[in-house]
Amino acid sequence: MAMVTLTELNGASDEAFVQTLSSIYEHSKWVAELAVEHRPYSSVSELRAKMKEIVDQSSVEQKKRLLLAHPNLGERIQMTDLSKQEQQNAGLTDLTSTEYDQFLRLNQTYMDTFGFPFIVAVKGMDKAAIYQQMQSRVKNSAEEEFSTAIEEVHKIAHIRLQALCS
Repeated sequence: MAMVTLTELNGASDEAFVQTLSSIYEHSKWVAELAVEHRPYSSVSELRAKMKEIVDQSSVEQKKRLLLAHPNLGERIQMTDLSKQEQQNAGLTDLTSTEYDQFLRLNQTYMDTFGFPFIVAVKGMDKAAIYQQMQSRVKNSAEEEFSTAIEEVHKIAHIRLQALCS
């Protein structure tokens, strides 16, 4: 993903703005579509805060769709380029067959328990730390885990926006 300045984002057409920010929240272009209405932004922090606010003020159903847009960690499926890169950097694309089976089983248990995939901002984590978090968080209450998953989505968005904007 090519870097872009805040000045370029503020001056871009609505369509270009949305296209540029459409992958900040995984397969959830609607966040960028609502954020475009609040330009110009005085800082990347202000843009990040507005996008977070848009998600936080959305309906529970919209938030659940946002969570469902994320891939299962370690799963060998079609995903966005950003997700592929993030998972590769965490070692999740190089799982042994045993590790893959363990992730697959735990992902299924998590999905069966909460109804959405396990989500964690993997930057700086390795596959062992991610697996440990999965084992721990699958024991959370539904409300606690929904809130935790949304916060992890925000962390991912923050990391992606920092990588994109200067």
